[in-house]
Amino acid sequence: MPDLEYLKKTSWEKFVFNLTQFFKSIPIAIWTFLKAIPLTIWKGLKKIGGIFATLGHAMKHGDWKTRTSFFVMGFGQLTRKQIMRGILYLGFQILYILFMVFFGWKYLAKLGSLGEIAMVEEWDDNIGAYVYHYYDNSLLILLYSMVTIFISLAFIYTWYMSVKTSMNGQEILEIGKTLPDAKADVRSLLDDQYYKTLLAIPIIGLVVFTVLPIVFMILIAFTNFDATHMPPSKLFSWVGIENFVNVLGGGIAADSKKFAFTFGGVLLWTLIWAFFATFTNYVLGMVVALLINKKGIKFKKLWRTILILTVAVPQFVSLMLMSQMLTETGVINRLLINWGLIQEPLPFLTNTTWARCTIIIVNIWIGIPFTMLICTGLLMNIPADLYESARIDGASPFKMYMKITLPYMLHVTTPYLITQFVGNINNFNVIFLLSGGYPASLDYMYAGETDLLITWLYKLTFSESNYKVASVIGILTFVVVGVISLLVYNNSGSVKNEEEFM
Repeated sequence: MPDLEYLKKTSWEKFVFNLTQFFKSIPIAIWTFLKAIPLTIWKGLKKIGGIFATLGHAMKHGDWKTRTSFFVMGFGQLTRKQIMRGILYLGFQILYILFMVFFGWKYLAKLGSLGEIAMVEEWDDNIGAYVYHYYDNSLLILLYSMVTIFISLAFIYTWYMSVKTSMNGQEILEIGKTLPDAKADVRSLLDDQYYKTLLAIPIIGLVVFTVLPIVFMILIAFTNFDATHMPPSKLFSWVGIENFVNVLGGGIAADSKKFAFTFGGVLLWTLIWAFFATFTNYVLGMVVALLINKKGIKFKKLWRTILILTVAVPQFVSLMLMSQMLTETGVINRLLINWGLIQEPLPFLTNTTWARCTIIIVNIWIGIPFTMLICTGLLMNIPADLYESARIDGASPFKMYMKITLPYMLHVTTPYLITQFVGNINNFNVIFLLSGGYPASLDYMYAGETDLLITWLYKLTFSESNYKVASVIGILTFVVVGVISLLVYNNSGSVKNEEEFM
């Protein structure tokens, strides 16, 4: 549509048009993403092909030292007097072999079955009681197999680098140059390669404490790990995509339809909650920041201090206190009855509609100070000339807000809004501490009317020990969050008009 026709529209027509364009862009964005998958796979295959080409070049043109490096890591470096490199490569190979022989292989060999015998019960005449002998543990087999695979991948990469650097050393010597010694290597790690030195420990920590647990959780979703298959007394096994089919309602299990209904209902409430929790706090926090920063407002420092103090109080304390105040015998209902405003206690947390509205309102109360603090700094950066020009043109305060303040704030804070939206989808504290997911629902599987996906996952894990379904819910939550975040961010002005407010 031409820009002139768009400018002729009213504010409401522009909003409807922009909303329509956003929903129209979703299929296009999904199609663009799907089209990018084959290209990404092709680029990955090309990189793998490049690795094999490097190894083939080393095998074909390398000397006996380089070719020996295919079997003895660091041999080429040791024979070319790069002692430190050679010892590190060779030492890693020896440690890997020892690890596989004495630990890794016995778990990796059982990965396909996840164990055969869990526990054997035998009567012991000497003590006059049953003795339990434990053998395979499916949980440890899966965990240690993943550790072994990750270490093996690290070994393969190190082996490749050993061959590659050996070939590079050969080529450097062939053109008459000198290879760097140990001192030069250390100097390089502390100078031009210093970023690698600094990033080494964080990357290892990321793999160990983030990537490995995520992969482990994903694999649990393809097993039947639950309370009836609990190690060490029982084994669990692979079931393929059966858990996903059951949760999405396509399974033949008795509870498949109910799980699907629960997932749909909880997902819908999670998205509604995340939307209102994000944008009510954002808009009202911005309004509070505007009021405090407005000229003529007295005691600005006092108001800011009061709001900051509310942030300083731990959210745990505030929510627990509020949950007690909102019960049928709590302070709020008692005061309203004593004042004669109501005859019976209001069902703040016992009626579905009341509970959901109450949660959103309480979240506004605890969330506005955070948004106010962020908006205060951003509002001070909006050029005052824009407001002065708008006043001269006769613009009302509301018009200036819609045309100057809000567009600027949305442009700058879109990444923050996405972060808040994702955070609210996974906002465990507010729901768990305030309502605990209640009121209960007979239509849901192990979930209440105010449960989010994250609190439902918690109940499935810690109350029902249904780890297989909990893992599926975790994966589906990640997919929902990832798709929404990518679509909103890539279609926002922060990306499309990156330099607009520079």
